[in-house]
Amino acid sequence: MTISMAPNSAVTQSMAPKFLFIPVSSAEGMGEYMRSLIVADEVKRCWPAAEVCFILSKEAPYAASCPYPTKLLDRTPTKEVKAVNDIMETFRPDVVLFDASGRKSQLARAHALGAKVVFFSQHRRKRSRGMKIGRARVTDAHLVVQPEFVIGPVSAFDAFKLKLIGKPLPECIGPVFSAPDKARQQELLAQYGLAEGEFVLFNAGSGGHKLAGGLAADRFFEAAQASYAASGLKSVMVFGPNYPKTLPEASGVICLSALANSDFINLLVAAKAAVLSGGDTLLQAIALKKLVLTAPVSKDQPPRIAVCADRGLVLACEPEQLAAKIPALFSDETTASLQQALAAEADMDGLQLTMNKIKHLLEVQP
Repeated sequence: MTISMAPNSAVTQSMAPKFLFIPVSSAEGMGEYMRSLIVADEVKRCWPAAEVCFILSKEAPYAASCPYPTKLLDRTPTKEVKAVNDIMETFRPDVVLFDASGRKSQLARAHALGAKVVFFSQHRRKRSRGMKIGRARVTDAHLVVQPEFVIGPVSAFDAFKLKLIGKPLPECIGPVFSAPDKARQQELLAQYGLAEGEFVLFNAGSGGHKLAGGLAADRFFEAAQASYAASGLKSVMVFGPNYPKTLPEASGVICLSALANSDFINLLVAAKAAVLSGGDTLLQAIALKKLVLTAPVSKDQPPRIAVCADRGLVLACEPEQLAAKIPALFSDETTASLQQALAAEADMDGLQLTMNKIKHLLEVQP
């Protein structure tokens, strides 16, 4: 599936649409922000003259380093109704993208200003929220960043409600991530002294998630050390921008504070395997057909992990079991089983589907 940019199209690179990104933002997770950033970068690639603006909470550690013009709020945007509405009133966006955020009144305000409203949901509760009649009426596209096998189908009642008001069902687009780039991948491997297929990539999310007894990132770092000791393969541990401590040092473990999604994806593709939490990176790894050992670090992740494990797509355990479970990931039996299940899954490209939807919305008259 490709995005047509033919000269006679209503959407051309000479256009200068205005995009406002409003992801959930906090001191803990950052999946919604990263997804918005990936889409924003692709927007600028497709429409170089486009204006892009973010609304973020100043509580989020990444807020100050956002590469796009940013309006900072005291709290997550969903809790700052008037401030968000005032920004929309001034900015006058053509497209507003709410990622797991936004109250009905905020979506309604964007709609009233003539903007195309896109809502991203990532689990059943958020999807159900997006299908409420008051919100659905003012939403032009509801995109679910999960495969349907993870989130399950929409209920017959919800489908009936949406049909009654002339709105389509939410569309499952799968994970949103930057496309791999071989040249950049080779640069990264050279930079960190790595060889393709001869290292394991570790990440516990943003770095701010807490488990009983400490930070999830520290538990994954312990597993990275154990992996190197057991296999001799280098470990690359990405702690995340929300990790509050000084990065540790250990033999055989390359410790990184954070990576742009494009760089993370390039290393993920080159890795022999990955040890990941159950957030966005897990689904990205599945889409890329990588061997994964996964453990949950937040309350919404166990159901997602369970579904993926039941389909044979990942090896799963609890965080405290990671170090002991890593040898099983590399057993011939486990590797063959995971690879067979991954090969049978349909390809997923959430970024391309998102851009196709945005292009279509900009072509459609109000």
